[in-house]
Amino acid sequence: MDHYYAMIMAGGGGTRLWPMSRNDTPKQLLPLVEERSMFCVSVERLAPLFPPERIYVVTGQKYVDALRGEAPDIPAENFITEPFGKNSGPAAALGLTVIRQRDPDATVAILTADHHIAYKEKFRDVLLAARDLAQAGSVVTLGISPVFPSTAFGYIRRGEVIGDYRGYTAYTSRGFTEKPNHRTALHFISSGEYSWNSGMFIWRADRALDEFERQQPAMAAEFAALAPTVDTSAFDEKLTEMWGRLDNIQLDFAVMEGARNVAVIPVDIGWSDVGTWDSLFEVLELDEFGNGFKGRAPAPIMVDTRNTLVYSDKLTVTIGIEDIVVVDTPDALMICHKQRAQDVKEVVKQLRELNKEDYL
Repeated sequence: MDHYYAMIMAGGGGTRLWPMSRNDTPKQLLPLVEERSMFCVSVERLAPLFPPERIYVVTGQKYVDALRGEAPDIPAENFITEPFGKNSGPAAALGLTVIRQRDPDATVAILTADHHIAYKEKFRDVLLAARDLAQAGSVVTLGISPVFPSTAFGYIRRGEVIGDYRGYTAYTSRGFTEKPNHRTALHFISSGEYSWNSGMFIWRADRALDEFERQQPAMAAEFAALAPTVDTSAFDEKLTEMWGRLDNIQLDFAVMEGARNVAVIPVDIGWSDVGTWDSLFEVLELDEFGNGFKGRAPAPIMVDTRNTLVYSDKLTVTIGIEDIVVVDTPDALMICHKQRAQDVKEVVKQLRELNKEDYL
């Protein structure tokens, strides 16, 4: 266990949960589901499998101080800071480079900072199963058992059975499919062969960096040059000097979709990416009329109201509404139909076009 590390990816800003999620207060720093921030909950659910010294966090300059305050037990040197946002591919390669330089025998679980997982003990159990498989040389992904034909997630098709690991069945991967249309998603669900792509990957650090070298040779060469500077005074300067040359590319596209010897472990861990306001209905405790509430104010007064979410720090009253999301912040109020929650990104786009950066 001494060579097993968790690497939490915590660099994204997030716009689909505007007006709560902003550039300065991204989704991972918000108490969206529990009373603590999503990042804090993500760290806490790793115990006792990963002690603080074996947890790493990859994030941006803007968020590192806030994240350190949320998880003071994690050593300061385990917060790996990107000079500026470059997407998950370079971020993952950076974290893997630092961890491997410190421990050549490391196995790394790349995890998320802003997803909800209801079954925390089961999550830790499957991470152990994935570690066993990864140490044998596989690139392991956790596949989420789908509960509806989502067009918002990528899918993984499973092939032959590899074996049983701590009570979980692992399969070969027959490939990744990016977000499908509704008809294709229906086919995936009915076939019983597909899982949602959770974005969580477990692999040996050397195996992961070999995939970068094979598939992204220019990027791999930059990190190979950076590796000897880890934990020296030359590291920051070298990282800043090389960072601008790296491609802005997601980890999935950079190496996962073309990786060799990929295995998938399908699992039901009560997972939600809490990606949009309507997805909170899946994870919040709702009243008998399907209404949910989050905030520091007294519970809202909801008269003849159904399937409505109120996120507010002031007393809110609703009368005669259904399927509505109300999000109230000090400088912005959003009211939308539950089925239009995905369109928040259009609001963010318009704010940018109008140069209203203060609201982003």
